[in-house]
Amino acid sequence: MDFAFDKVTEDLRERLTHFMDECVYPAEPAFEEQAATSGWSPPPLMEDLKDEARKRGLWNLFLPGEPGHSHGAGLTNLQYAPLAEIMGRSPAIAPAATNCAAPDTGNMEVLSMFGSERQRADWLRPLLDGEIRSAFAMTEPDVASSDATNIATSIVRDGDEYVLNGRKWFISGAMNPNCKIFIVMGKTNPDAPKHRQQSMILVPRDTPGLHVKRGMHVFGYTDADHGGHAEVVFEDVRVPKENLIGEEGGGFAIAQARLGPGRIHHCMRLIGMAERAVEMMCRRALARTTFGKPVAQQGVVQDWIAESRIRIEQARLLVLKTAWLMDTVGNQGAHTEIQAIKISTPLSVEWILDKAVQVHGAGGVSQDFPLAALWAGARSLRLADGPDEVHKRSLAYRELKRWM
Repeated sequence: MDFAFDKVTEDLRERLTHFMDECVYPAEPAFEEQAATSGWSPPPLMEDLKDEARKRGLWNLFLPGEPGHSHGAGLTNLQYAPLAEIMGRSPAIAPAATNCAAPDTGNMEVLSMFGSERQRADWLRPLLDGEIRSAFAMTEPDVASSDATNIATSIVRDGDEYVLNGRKWFISGAMNPNCKIFIVMGKTNPDAPKHRQQSMILVPRDTPGLHVKRGMHVFGYTDADHGGHAEVVFEDVRVPKENLIGEEGGGFAIAQARLGPGRIHHCMRLIGMAERAVEMMCRRALARTTFGKPVAQQGVVQDWIAESRIRIEQARLLVLKTAWLMDTVGNQGAHTEIQAIKISTPLSVEWILDKAVQVHGAGGVSQDFPLAALWAGARSLRLADGPDEVHKRSLAYRELKRWM
């Protein structure tokens, strides 16, 4: 079993690391200053970083397929994993700078896999070019959205149009003024079999009846640098029937195809977050003295550092195995592993970040270090794309089924 990265991956890792060192990390202080005053708009310096990333060939790295096809890099999941990890070290900046940020990545994959030729021309191309942003509207406040079959927003055919009515919340990306298109999941046929009731449809932001009501906070953070999370109401929203993605009743299957790669991308980036936390924890422990000796010599801190390294290595190996399976046997064949990393990685990284915060003392919970925001991000991922308990339920059922 060869654990080495191939030549393409090593080349991109080197180039991406240089980009992080030369452009991303130095921009973090100014980025935070601009984000504090730019409202829901991306900090202005982001455009310069995007231009630089494109010049360096670090653009749309997430998109699989043939090199150059649809502006993608043509990388496998296994090749992309270590790159996403590097981006995860500065999650507010690096993914967006390289056009590899959620929810756009998942939306681009949906349009690439299921979109019509016109849908790809109208929406996929400008997304790939980084000209616009997008939102994915699935979660609802009035139902337990951890079971996607509960989704209640209605999508009703009326002649040559579909009419949408419903209420969504935590709609990622929707607060960004440059978010021009929503992919909305709702019910087209409540009487169909349970997993054939849902469909997905494209709704341009300026469509009458689409109301972005407010930005949702996540542990007190607006996440404006990611485009925020919004409550959105659809009131008799009419769009052409050609805006339907795929076929009626295909929404649940499309959601599963979308969420598989999305879940592993989150886990890849989480490992980068954990690596940065350990680096900060070690530097802080070596620089501070308590009770006559460096904090790094305190046994409890050494235990945290050692445990953190173990958890990172375990998580990385399982993520890489999952990526390899997705490449070789497909997302369905990697279903068990995708669920396993979705459960284990955020939990482990949350623990590591908690210990890094503790080593930093009061500074760890302040705005002077990125740890508090990173912790909030890791903790929220135990809910995003399905809560831990839903994945454990499914994982346990698959194990039990082997012995029934």
